[in-house]
Amino acid sequence: MFAAYATHTDRDNPLNGLELGDRPEPAAPPGWTVVNVKAASLNHHDLWSLRGVGLGEEALPMILGCDAAGVDGDGNEVVVHSVIGQTGHGVGPREPRSILTERYQGTFAERVAVPAWNVLPKPKELSFEEAACLPTAWLTAYRMLFTNADVRPGDSVLVQGAGGGVATAAIVLGAAAGLRVFATSRDEVKRRRVVELGAEGAFEPGARLPHRVDAVIETVGAATWSHSVKSLKPGGTLVISGATSGQSPASAELNRIFFQELKVVGSTMGSKEELAGLLSFCAATGVRPVIDSVLPLDRVPEGIEKMAGGDLFGKVVLTV
Repeated sequence: MFAAYATHTDRDNPLNGLELGDRPEPAAPPGWTVVNVKAASLNHHDLWSLRGVGLGEEALPMILGCDAAGVDGDGNEVVVHSVIGQTGHGVGPREPRSILTERYQGTFAERVAVPAWNVLPKPKELSFEEAACLPTAWLTAYRMLFTNADVRPGDSVLVQGAGGGVATAAIVLGAAAGLRVFATSRDEVKRRRVVELGAEGAFEPGARLPHRVDAVIETVGAATWSHSVKSLKPGGTLVISGATSGQSPASAELNRIFFQELKVVGSTMGSKEELAGLLSFCAATGVRPVIDSVLPLDRVPEGIEKMAGGDLFGKVVLTV
């Protein structure tokens, strides 16, 4: 079958390790199922994998891709939950949690095998392309907002780095849930677009907000960390799920964190139950993922290059 896969990793030139071509058909051990992929979406996880982060040489070659929507062997339209081993379903009881492609072949292929427990019904209201955006970036944003930040309608939230998949998802979901959403971006066009998506205001990175917020959604890391901490109300919550600009800020703002009794919460992906909730939320409210572009699978290098350069607004989707 046709697939996009990593043959080796290269920290400085990640696309050097990406190949397109035939790979063996996926095998489905007991408790697993094969999904015919209709659409998949790109995540920074794919870029980090090509750089060798979370993907060891012993696992190569590895088909990339965490997210997918498609059709199972019984003809059902489904969405794949990409966290494997979370509860022991389909894997050994002592196997630690991992994201698809860290141990198992991924979704940038015509077919993918996953534990049957990891397959959820796709709402008829969502297209395959829309549904394929949800299991990583949108699920991450959903958990950050509603589980880890624990915000409620009327609360205020700052989303750093508008334009990326998680940040864009947090803006759309937050606005739809009745939050007062503020966002930052270096790009004036992106700032205008996030206001169109429902943000109350959009600002340059580091700018003073109209008021301090109840929570910050942080995926940028070092470049925005100090601003995130300073933007919180006393007792507020900073939820972080990534550090695309680096993991070592110039100042950790520890004095402010303890004196203002701020909470810093790490967040990774989400549960199957949260993904089911997200799917239902989108189906019921009309909320749809923001899609930057749709490319055929054989143009995946173009999509990864675009994502790596930050030249996107929303998700890049691959059709199979």
